[in-house]
Amino acid sequence: MEMKNRAQFIDMLKGLALLVMIEVHVVNIFISGEIKSAWWFSYLNFINGLVAPAFTFSSGMVFVLSLQKGLDELRKFGMKFWKKLGRLMLVFLAGYSIHMSFLSLRKLSNPEYPHMLQEFLKVDILQCIAVGLIILLMLRILIINDKGFYITVLLLDLFVLAFGPYAWGTDFSNTIPLGIANYFNRIHGSLFPLFPWLSFILTGALIGKLYIEARIGIGEKKFSKYLIIYGTALFIGSYLLLDFILPSSVVEIKPNPIFFLQRLGVLLLLLGIFWYYINRFENYSSFIMDVSRESLLVYWLHLKILYKKFWDGKNIIDFFGTELGILEVAVITIILAIIMVFLAKGWGYLKIKYPVLISRGVLIIVSVCVIIFFIA
Repeated sequence: MEMKNRAQFIDMLKGLALLVMIEVHVVNIFISGEIKSAWWFSYLNFINGLVAPAFTFSSGMVFVLSLQKGLDELRKFGMKFWKKLGRLMLVFLAGYSIHMSFLSLRKLSNPEYPHMLQEFLKVDILQCIAVGLIILLMLRILIINDKGFYITVLLLDLFVLAFGPYAWGTDFSNTIPLGIANYFNRIHGSLFPLFPWLSFILTGALIGKLYIEARIGIGEKKFSKYLIIYGTALFIGSYLLLDFILPSSVVEIKPNPIFFLQRLGVLLLLLGIFWYYINRFENYSSFIMDVSRESLLVYWLHLKILYKKFWDGKNIIDFFGTELGILEVAVITIILAIIMVFLAKGWGYLKIKYPVLISRGVLIIVSVCVIIFFIA
């Protein structure tokens, strides 16, 4: 049973993160300011704040698992390499498309409306994940020795955490193009710059390595028990440091490495719990897995539904307003989540039923959109 359900607990973390992400965006958009000031809302914010770490962390973990076979073929830079890189580039392009006002670089670059280009160049979680996984892919190809690869990932991980506070305090757009500078910090509106979010991806890769070793060593059950123990210890220790022990001058450092450790502790704890839960079943299946497998579609489409101006220059936000109550927000969240689940199931079915047709269709559509973007 251990081998059969070898990665489903990771898929559960990723799938749940996506579903909660829908709630996060709906709440951030629609809920009234009065409710946001309620005493309990800070607890909801903490839970919602785990979504992005879970999404990035699980992406790094799953990616490393996917690189366990066929490395020699990848290193030949043949079809397998280009297919994997192509998937990552699709994620990369999808991230930028979320912030598009027009499918045209010329229109976005209109000097009369500079905010459009600035909005387009912001780094979202999809660009962060794509760049992080491309870094992992290239390192895995270039560094043949396993130990050397994971030591490099660890050192890069520590560098990102250590360099993060400096990166956040420096406006790199003074010396490099804004589109690249946005990957370093949030000064110009990026929500998920590489510092510190790349650390969640890299740490996911490192935990993935430990999981691979555990499967042939101590076993998944013992590994999951360690996840729960160390995750709990990390969370409690980080909480005590941030809230009771460290001076405010240290706590206020942004981004704070201890903030990272606190979130990592929760993620490890959840992973361990999910493993025990899934292994209670002989053949576990859930809509959560469908959402996880079609994460790009779910993430991209639910944001387009929320923000895209469909009717006379208006979007859903314009119709419902931004001062809704708890019940209204809950209804919108549930309806949107149900739509995403059914679309994920349907798209997954089509990919299995017509894999070649769907793959070529997506390639053609994306290629046409890229061409239009540069020539329109």
